[in-house]
Amino acid sequence: MLLRSFFPELRLRVVNVVDLMKLQDPAEHPHGLSDADFDALFTVDKPVIFAYHGYPGLIHRLTYRRRNHGNFHVHGYQEEGTTTTPFDMVVLNNLDRFRLAGDAIERVPRLAEKAGPARQWLSDKLLEHKAYIREHGIDLPEIRDWKWQGAQT
Repeated sequence: MLLRSFFPELRLRVVNVVDLMKLQDPAEHPHGLSDADFDALFTVDKPVIFAYHGYPGLIHRLTYRRRNHGNFHVHGYQEEGTTTTPFDMVVLNNLDRFRLAGDAIERVPRLAEKAGPARQWLSDKLLEHKAYIREHGIDLPEIRDWKWQGAQT
């Protein structure tokens, strides 16, 4: 995992939300999670970095009644960009893995004192990405050829 090389003690739980209506209060939608179930998944006091390939405002509207709503930081479609590489479209919308990792670093207070090298590495990767697509017109091999390896413990 990207952040583990800088912060080996970091624990992250990834939640894949397939049915967005689960984010709503059950009084608003029958698919909605109870407050207890929602809090168990998203916590009541920890930052939540939410990557959504739609308008971020929708996620905020669906979660505004939840206890941890103020800690939801949604990255989503920004109506920016042009026809470019697949990963660059994600970069242009601030949804790339480097920005999401940087956002996580910024929002976890105990990481701040050790974050300098990690922030620099993330920034350098974005610069490397831009230079590579400018020269080759395709995404970096490490992006283009990446395969999901399953959960790592």
